[in-house]
Amino acid sequence: LAGVIAERWGKLDILVCNAGVLGQITPAHQITAKTWNEVLGVNTIVPARFIRAFEALLRASDAGRALFTSSGASTSRRAYWAAYSASKAALDALVQSWAKELEDCALTANLVDPGATRTKMRAKAAPGEDPETLPHPDEVAPLFVELALPSETRNGEIVKFERG
Repeated sequence: LAGVIAERWGKLDILVCNAGVLGQITPAHQITAKTWNEVLGVNTIVPARFIRAFEALLRASDAGRALFTSSGASTSRRAYWAAYSASKAALDALVQSWAKELEDCALTANLVDPGATRTKMRAKAAPGEDPETLPHPDEVAPLFVELALPSETRNGEIVKFERG
């Protein structure tokens, strides 16, 4: 994909890494290798590969912006959430470390913590919760847009969505 973008446009203005998987909410000692591989693969390794593939294209932009979806689980250390929490903590460390490397250029990298949001993943994580009490992803989207603006100067931050 990076090669196609480079050939066609020569730069990339905005990269959003939003994909994520929950894995199993289960005791840490019961997490299978398959679950570890899937959760760490999607939530941490794929964003790392995107950084590798797209950094040069983002730097070629006048104001490249890289955004990654974090989670409060990265710091809450809730029981039974080991795989997901570990993968999001690793993502936070990866992006914040990379952001320090970008301090000499116009490219910025930030994380968005959307909080509890009305998604299929949230329904899986909290099956008894009334989804109508949670913000719809459309409510969170403007925060991503704000962080993608060329005028945005934040870099290396975890920006939490606040409803209302």
